[in-house]
Amino acid sequence: QVQLVESGGGLVQSGGSLRLSCAASGFTLESYEIGWFRQAPGKEREGVSCIDKSDTYYADSVKGRFTISRDNAKNLVYLQMDSLKPEDTGVYYCAATTPRRATISAMCVYKIGDYWGQGTQVTVSL
Repeated sequence: QVQLVESGGGLVQSGGSLRLSCAASGFTLESYEIGWFRQAPGKEREGVSCIDKSDTYYADSVKGRFTISRDNAKNLVYLQMDSLKPEDTGVYYCAATTPRRATISAMCVYKIGDYWGQGTQVTVSL
């Protein structure tokens, strides 16, 4: 069974940090482009950061604050979030896409994913 599971969300004060993890079962993340997306209440889902085997993409709103990385040995992808702001609040999802389908920038901008997780809540308080 193919599955993506996010973890690491929670409540943090403005300026704080969280590290999200995306774990895969039923397939190997290394063969896929992986993206992190978020959806705030009343807003559309947006791409935050995407990664392929060697390159990364970040939305302008998180550049310099978020870092995406992958640990292929553990079949995990991380999103390190620093200097968090209240506007970072939302449900964060990870997704996996085959490289043939889209570039990482297209994956993030057009929210392309073959597999999606259920999401983890991130709340940043003032």
